[in-house]
Amino acid sequence: MELILLLAIMAFLYASVGHGGASGYLAIMAIFAIAPPVMKQTALLLNLGVSLMSFIAFYRQGYFKWNLFWPFALGSIPAAFLGARIPLTDSTYKQILGACLFLAVIRMVVTLKESEPRKLNLGMGVLAGSAIGVLSGMIGIGGGIILSPLLLLFRWASLKEAAAVSALFIFVNSVSGLAGLKTWIPMDQSQMMYWLAASLVGGFLGARWGAAIASNVKVKWILALVLIIASLKLFFV
Repeated sequence: MELILLLAIMAFLYASVGHGGASGYLAIMAIFAIAPPVMKQTALLLNLGVSLMSFIAFYRQGYFKWNLFWPFALGSIPAAFLGARIPLTDSTYKQILGACLFLAVIRMVVTLKESEPRKLNLGMGVLAGSAIGVLSGMIGIGGGIILSPLLLLFRWASLKEAAAVSALFIFVNSVSGLAGLKTWIPMDQSQMMYWLAASLVGGFLGARWGAAIASNVKVKWILALVLIIASLKLFFV
């Protein structure tokens, strides 16, 4: 029951900023000592519904920019498929995931100020998308924790434009990553249904809240703390 509640909370928080929540789900599953192969496929699966609902919410508010999305997606979709097929030992998987969770923490606690937007260089967008896609497929995330700060750092998008673009980016990467998995680990179907339901409810509420209301600073710090605990567990346990 604790795991289900935590997955719903993660879905709510991540959907509110245009993310699918994979890094959060992986953090929670790491704390509960779930096997890495199960973590990877589960995180990608939960990502699908939450990122799609988040995208719809931000799209309806008019924040989605197609010209910002397609160059990154063009590089990331095939790269995520290939990344999912790269074999990793459990220890290597945990170390890479731990590093990505630290990146997620940085994304949570560092606020990049908005300024006059700049035009995206198409070649750079495709190249960056490819790199993010490989990493996303390897560890089972959608790549939003990398794409969002990148869009803001290079002033290619506003905060909510970045959220809208990242949400669809996460969805297509998750589909590609799932398609690229060499093996699917059998799971308890009733358990998976509970996990899916929890993430969908949390994601629906979070997406509607986040598309119109700014993120809460205290919630951001609590989420960052959870990710730090999980990343330390991955590195040292």
